[in-house]
Amino acid sequence: MPLSEHEQRMLEQMERALYAEDPKFATALEGSGLRTYTRRRVYQAVVGFLVGIALLMAGMVAQQIWVSVVGFLVMLGCAVLAVTGWRRAPKPGGGGGAPGARRQVRQRRSMMDRIEQRWQKRRDEQGQ
Repeated sequence: MPLSEHEQRMLEQMERALYAEDPKFATALEGSGLRTYTRRRVYQAVVGFLVGIALLMAGMVAQQIWVSVVGFLVMLGCAVLAVTGWRRAPKPGGGGGAPGARRQVRQRRSMMDRIEQRWQKRRDEQGQ
């Protein structure tokens, strides 16, 4: 649910007051958002993936199958975390991606409209 104009003005005033009162704190709060969290999560997943490669190689060198299997599972899990974290990360400067979502809905709707038109056209041609 979007904020009303009055609520948006109030929020902007509160943000300005926070920046004026304690700019260091306001900057610290700004950097701790969802984007920073997901970026950190992706970096951790990449490091975990590299650890998984190291475990896989160590298991092969030491001829310990279970170490290689654990390394592979770590790699797989970290790859999944990195991909899901990367997809969920909000775009820089974006307002939650609402315009893109609307565009996708419009594209899907227009595709459905085309399919329905083709279906009607085929039914009309068969009926004649």
